[in-house]
Amino acid sequence: MLFSDNRSYVFETPLIEGIIKSRPNRFIMDVELDGTIYKCHCPSTGRIGNFIFKDIPCLMSKAKDEKRKTPFTVEAISLDVPASSSKKWIGINQNAVNRYIEHFLKTDQLSKIVANGHNTIREQTLGNSRLDFLVESTYIEVKTSLAELPYSSNVTYKSHSEFNSFDRFIKHISELSSSLNINQRAILLNCFIYNNPRFIVPPKTSKSEKILTAVRDAVKNGVEIWQVNMEITPEMVQLVIFFLCVNSIKIGYIINT
Repeated sequence: MLFSDNRSYVFETPLIEGIIKSRPNRFIMDVELDGTIYKCHCPSTGRIGNFIFKDIPCLMSKAKDEKRKTPFTVEAISLDVPASSSKKWIGINQNAVNRYIEHFLKTDQLSKIVANGHNTIREQTLGNSRLDFLVESTYIEVKTSLAELPYSSNVTYKSHSEFNSFDRFIKHISELSSSLNINQRAILLNCFIYNNPRFIVPPKTSKSEKILTAVRDAVKNGVEIWQVNMEITPEMVQLVIFFLCVNSIKIGYIINT
């Protein structure tokens, strides 16, 4: 069952399907569209999975500014073969996630997490951090990890390297737990624009131990950790499921089946 359009985040124009031929640097993806290779904007400058970007299907939005050097932005990728007619898409635009979440908050689709989402305010300061949302007395910080993606036999993987860029995450979750006043709530929202069964902290390293310690301390101080899964298609983004994470227990609300 799909949401009606006023429930989904609907793109102004449908996304365009292409094939990523390479990712020459963290800002650019070379994408083939109708036999022509375009240099396209990569909205996630960090690590995206651990595979080689060669013949990877993608969905792109067209830039409104026709003078922009990159005429398209890559919004999603698929680990299915290019010829597949039923691809599953993984959204990679970390900048767009807040727009999707704001839409779901303001249409009260996340009311089980926080009530009165229509009163959402963007970018509010708490302590020394600027957090993504304030809904009345509830602060919400959105995180979207792309470092670890589902495995697929259709792609070629690189030698594994440890991902350790979590300093900003640790800073924000520490601020969340230490800066709350009485009657305030703080929520860390782990968001995925694909069906992720559960966010997993990377294998045990000195850095992941710091993450786990920061998370445990934050939860002890009252920070709530929720996960939100969305689905992206060429036409829209839909809310699929969200659940509260409590000591590896999943309390879920299935939205779209």
